[in-house]
Amino acid sequence: MLRQDYSRIDPKRRNTVDHRKKQFATPQYKDAGYSHRLNFYTDAPTTDITLEQFEQWAIDRLRVLAELEACSFRNRTPAETASHMKPILDKYLPLDTHSSSAARLLGQRQKDHYSHFILRLAFSSTEDLRRRFTRVETMLFRLRFHDDDLSERSAFVSSLNLDWWDVVTDDEKREYAADLAAMMGSKKSGAEDDMWFKVDWERVPDLIEGRRVFLKQGKAFVPGREQSSMVVAEFSSRLEKQLELTARALPRLDEDDRLTPILNHLSKNFITPDSAYMSNSSAPAGAQITASNVDNLSQHFPACMSHLHRSLRRDAHLKHYGRLQYTLFLKGIGLNLEECLMFWRSSFHKITDDQFNKEYRYNVRHAYGDVGGDSNRRGGGYSPFSCQKILTEHPPGPGEAHGCPYRHFNLENLTALVQTMGVSDRSVLQGVKEDKDNQKYHMACNRVFEHLHKDEIKKAKDESVMTSNQLETIVHPNEYFKRSYLLKNLGKESDVKMEE
Repeated sequence: MLRQDYSRIDPKRRNTVDHRKKQFATPQYKDAGYSHRLNFYTDAPTTDITLEQFEQWAIDRLRVLAELEACSFRNRTPAETASHMKPILDKYLPLDTHSSSAARLLGQRQKDHYSHFILRLAFSSTEDLRRRFTRVETMLFRLRFHDDDLSERSAFVSSLNLDWWDVVTDDEKREYAADLAAMMGSKKSGAEDDMWFKVDWERVPDLIEGRRVFLKQGKAFVPGREQSSMVVAEFSSRLEKQLELTARALPRLDEDDRLTPILNHLSKNFITPDSAYMSNSSAPAGAQITASNVDNLSQHFPACMSHLHRSLRRDAHLKHYGRLQYTLFLKGIGLNLEECLMFWRSSFHKITDDQFNKEYRYNVRHAYGDVGGDSNRRGGGYSPFSCQKILTEHPPGPGEAHGCPYRHFNLENLTALVQTMGVSDRSVLQGVKEDKDNQKYHMACNRVFEHLHKDEIKKAKDESVMTSNQLETIVHPNEYFKRSYLLKNLGKESDVKMEE
């Protein structure tokens, strides 16, 4: 891993560092061994990796955590969450069992180990970030724990050497047999239920609340099937403490100008994961992406682009950042440069050709990479803005129409916009308000999308034509458009299908 220079630490101070902070004072650089699929992330990784791996691994884990958080916001059941997350985990953060090859296992577990610690650095700076990171990492650990092979899981738990629980003896089982049997009722179904653990009741408040343990003299008797709750609680407790220690160590990273920008970028992305628009700029199958058809296509636009389009049609003008955000979006849906120039020229109908050519034509060509520096031309111009970029950069000022309505509008204006898009259901509007209040802007956008396309989504699921990509939370305006168009036209044309 990228290492810090600890030589400037006072030797006397180093010798008296609290043992809990030892990971920051006397790092031992060695290759990590991964005996188990599961990980409590007790020791920081120390093997060298590249900056590219540092950033990409963190981004991949962020996608997983953001999707898990979205499952929580949507109140998915554990079974629904596990089913939803499987293809996403396989894509971004796979963790195979011991049956896979050693090289494959090492690569997967190293990525999991590093990506956790990289995000730990990025999300330890504030209490809110630490709390959210602990919550979603605990969700991920719980999901993996329940999915793990029973023998591997038992071996992992044994390796933790947890000293705050005791196995209930046979004598205790006989003594409390009636109480234990009454608590289990007809639930007993496997070998796990023959094992009981005894812990201080303060350790398992969630089990007590759910009446899933037997209490006696300050001790909670926990059935083997509930062992996971204790392990997950221990994971969460340890992570909370480790994040506080990490927060204290953060100032030591300030002088590393390689890592700080990456970590800042990642922490901003926790608002919603950054997603480069991976699809090419070709139009969805069957779509006519022309200047004259943009009005018709606007029914598939997300709120941010719908507002830009309505503002443009109302005022025959948009200010700089509005033009840039909208131009790149139109480029991303497949509008070519010639058609885009025609679109803007006809939209700015209150000015002359000469004024348009002098003041606006160059900027459109530059966005497409038709003019500008060599690197801009070779790269095909700028990429369409993701939700994360729209949310965090260049907030709109007076008279400007760009930005994210879910974040930058007041509730009255946001409600009016969402209603013009076709949302009248009071429960959906209330959900949007709550999402906005909780700063879950991408969830509000997805809530509106799912309401407007509920019939089509049901049909696509029933006919098994939705891929894993169509199941992920939308985090890019162009993905919103593409998915909306394909869903609304599913079955209308033989060549229109749900694409990867």
